[in-house]
Amino acid sequence: MSEFAKNNDVVNDSETGVVFGKNAVTELLKSSSPVDTVYISTDVDASLASYYIALSKERRAPVKRIPSVKLDHLCNNPRHQGIAAVTSFCEYVSVKEILDYAKEKNEPPFIVLTDGIEDPHNLGAIIRTAECAGVHGIIIPKRGNVGVNATVHRSSAGACSHLRIARVANLSSTIRELKKTGIFVYCADMDGSDCYRTDLTGPVALVIGSEGFGISRLVKELCDASVSLPLFGEVNSLNASAAASALIYEIVRQKIDKGDINR
Repeated sequence: MSEFAKNNDVVNDSETGVVFGKNAVTELLKSSSPVDTVYISTDVDASLASYYIALSKERRAPVKRIPSVKLDHLCNNPRHQGIAAVTSFCEYVSVKEILDYAKEKNEPPFIVLTDGIEDPHNLGAIIRTAECAGVHGIIIPKRGNVGVNATVHRSSAGACSHLRIARVANLSSTIRELKKTGIFVYCADMDGSDCYRTDLTGPVALVIGSEGFGISRLVKELCDASVSLPLFGEVNSLNASAAASALIYEIVRQKIDKGDINR
């Protein structure tokens, strides 16, 4: 039996609440994520309302038309664009499910881990990039890292509804188990090797550190190697989501060249 199948560190639970905004709700309704109720403002024009009513009908989700002021209160935010849904922001999966998904696609595992990401906008942007790039899943720690909340879901433009996300109690032990499966674990670090001169193909995991402190000492020691982006300007760093995007797509480029990705 795989260690991940019996690993007590895996946290299988969910984040629930209100998703709002046209893109986020559209992606939610097109995904397999559970939807409780869809709310549409009475101020929304008939054609747009009909579109969301049709999507909701396909998902067998009840629709309620409510005044915009009530939608403001429901979302606790006036920038809802007239549409919201009560749902689970994220049904967390196990790490094993992420590995099984890579196996189903007949591709070497490609996983992103976050270590201390506290800004929900950064996590949402990382999730969006990962989903677009075909990453098989993201692993986040339960402590010291923001979970998938409303801001993360909205910042991901609905990508949270499509990408497999695992939340674990101990990131270090998860990295150890990933390495046992043959996955080479890199961390993003300013002192790392130039990513453009590093072979990033094969089974790979990429760890992205916190916005202010980078990778924690123990996690960095557990990683097989560190990689960095060359910087040519006066500013000597990128924020977490920007660095993650550049590194993820360099891995994608190399995987395409090697034939690791089935397109």
